[in-house]
Amino acid sequence: MKLIILDRDGVINQDSDNFIKSVEEFIPLPGSLEAITKLNKAGYTVAVATNQSGIGRGYFDEATLSAMHEKLHRLLAETGGHIDYIVHCPHIADDHCDCRKPKPGLLLQIKQHFNTPLDNVPVVGDSLRDLQSAQEVGAKPHLVKTGKGLRTLKQGVGLDNIPVYDDLATFVDAFLE
Repeated sequence: MKLIILDRDGVINQDSDNFIKSVEEFIPLPGSLEAITKLNKAGYTVAVATNQSGIGRGYFDEATLSAMHEKLHRLLAETGGHIDYIVHCPHIADDHCDCRKPKPGLLLQIKQHFNTPLDNVPVVGDSLRDLQSAQEVGAKPHLVKTGKGLRTLKQGVGLDNIPVYDDLATFVDAFLE
């Protein structure tokens, strides 16, 4: 199986320090839907692993998150693309769960769902925690500058040998070459 794992906020859609709390606030980044469609057409299974602590903070509920993902599926279908599996962590850091990135729990759920190893599977994220969770399971982290990506780059910690791309579309074009 050809698998690729994407973070959601800041990679697929716009991010906000105030959280994406509604369907209206869920706005795809330019080129991201087309990039996912390219991955699908190249035979890739696309999974999304996303921290959604806004649920744990009471900013929105599971039904709202589902509606955001329904919007994502609908918009992707319009471009001929799809996402095969989405996992999320609803917890806040104080919950000490094993699924909140940088912990590997979300990626391990994907591994179990598809019954496939994650060795060298590309994981595209915009934050250090995305990259750390990928490294934890032996996957191959990639950083995009969208979302919190530029902030992550400025921190510079833990980014040795991690490729950096302007956005998801740029990553996909380089990856599929």
